[in-house]
Amino acid sequence: MRTNIVFTLTGPDRVGIVEAVTGMLLEHGGNVEASRMTRLGGEFAMLVLVSLPPGRLADLERAIEKLTGQGYKVTTSRTEPRQAETPPGWLPYQIEVEGADHEGIVHEVARYLSERGINIESMETGVTPAPLSGTPLFTMTAMVAVPPALADQKWQADLEGVGNRLNVEITVSPVP
Repeated sequence: MRTNIVFTLTGPDRVGIVEAVTGMLLEHGGNVEASRMTRLGGEFAMLVLVSLPPGRLADLERAIEKLTGQGYKVTTSRTEPRQAETPPGWLPYQIEVEGADHEGIVHEVARYLSERGINIESMETGVTPAPLSGTPLFTMTAMVAVPPALADQKWQADLEGVGNRLNVEITVSPVP
């Protein structure tokens, strides 16, 4: 049975870092099952689910020392090989947020969802300059799982009210 790990790396962005890391994983029999990779400021971040042949984790951890010597922070955590599935009976939704950037948007939306028992399964955020004015515009896309007890959709209207208070537009769409 293969060993599954969550592999994280953060450090200076440079050309070839993805090739170097995935090559190292492959050299130790690792298979990338799922990943998220992005540059944040001048740093590069990787979050990767890797499956390894039995007994290869110790060898991989020794190889990681080369990356830490180059200024990268790396962690590995064992995990169970579960598929990313919405819990039975829970309803998948996509939430999109757009508007002028300001502090607290992510926190307020996350708090609203958390207080209702809605699970955030993935989230991406970003800030880009508006085409004409250059004003920072915030965008967020989140995939959430909503408990069956909230199927009445009142939570959606209330979340849009949070958007009004934050002066951002929030759109909620069911995922087929």
